[in-house]
Amino acid sequence: MTVADTSVRHKPYRVFLVDDHAVFRSGVRAELGSETDIEVIGEAGTVEEAVLGINHTHPNVVLLDVHMPDGGGVAVLNRIDPGPVCLALSVSDAAEDVIAVIRAGARGYVTKTISGSELATGVRRVAGGDAVFSPRLAGFVLDSFTGKSPVPEPPLDPELDSLTPRELEVLRLLARGYTYREIAEELVISVKTVETHASNVLRKTQQSNRNALTRWAHRRRID
Repeated sequence: MTVADTSVRHKPYRVFLVDDHAVFRSGVRAELGSETDIEVIGEAGTVEEAVLGINHTHPNVVLLDVHMPDGGGVAVLNRIDPGPVCLALSVSDAAEDVIAVIRAGARGYVTKTISGSELATGVRRVAGGDAVFSPRLAGFVLDSFTGKSPVPEPPLDPELDSLTPRELEVLRLLARGYTYREIAEELVISVKTVETHASNVLRKTQQSNRNALTRWAHRRRID
């Protein structure tokens, strides 16, 4: 008489990667590829690609970059179909970035210094309903809910509210008189990316040039 195999085999966690750096996506895919219960089913480097890919493949978990040239994590969160759980994975540990993506619906936020095994654990935990944060970032979310956060609630200003967190960073530096090259060095992005953000800011705020934009920002005390 043989003993029946009573072990339970779970379906793998289906993960979709969103990051504008192909090399980073490749590294994450390699790290998670060694996990027997995690399957990377797709990846994207832009908001449009991410929204189409996520809505088509229906992953369990989306690993989501916060800052991308065409809008970033918040834009993706605002446009994908209900279902996937999103875990932000970013180089930024700024309070405003953490709070922005959590308000938009992400289930957690970890920085890119996380190890492969820790990231795999994070995927499993958010898929199971837990909230996952890198240690110091959880305090930002708690402060936000208790009213102690240094990050204000989104302003009642449609034009300002339309800006992504990265565009707001660029706007602040523009208002302080930084050149595009100085902004690129400050934010560790390319000059071309800064130009793209600046163009988006001008369009969204309906300002015709940088001088007008600076006056617009100063009136709102953005500096």
